Amino acid sequence: MKKVIKHQFFYPHAPELVWEYLTNSELMSQWLMKNDFQPIVGFDFQFRTGPIPNLNFDGIFYCKVLEIVPHKRLSYSWNSGPGDGEINLESVVIWQLEPKDNGTVVYLEHSGFEKEENLTMYNGLLQGWLEKFEKIAKLINATEHGHTNA
Repeated sequence: MKKVIKHQFFYPHAPELVWEYLTNSELMSQWLMKNDFQPIVGFDFQFRTGPIPNLNFDGIFYCKVLEIVPHKRLSYSWNSGPGDGEINLESVVIWQLEPKDNGTVVYLEHSGFEKEENLTMYNGLLQGWLEKFEKIAKLINATEHGHTNA
């Protein structure tokens, strides 16, 4: 089956600002999920949300930082399962930032959807990641215009 999610999104902001939203734990919790992320290669962390039984998901993504090139590239594992230590999705998220004259293009690649049982999670994240891009844009715009809530 082997499915890969690939998206790109343009932000009219400098890569350094966009990078903050991808690597600052507090900012990430505003657009993605509660987490204990630290931008350190080899660091184990979790994203936490409510369980979603129909996705065979206990609400925890078990992750490890794989690569960091400041303001350019970030990757981490993104593993999940139904609970009790069982993992049925082993995937990798890669963020790449490309500076442009008037902002930054962000590329997202989320790979590892190789099992039939991962298809529902793939379908959810395919649209879900697009919503996250939009949420980052709203947060940045609200911050730039003096509002703290997006």
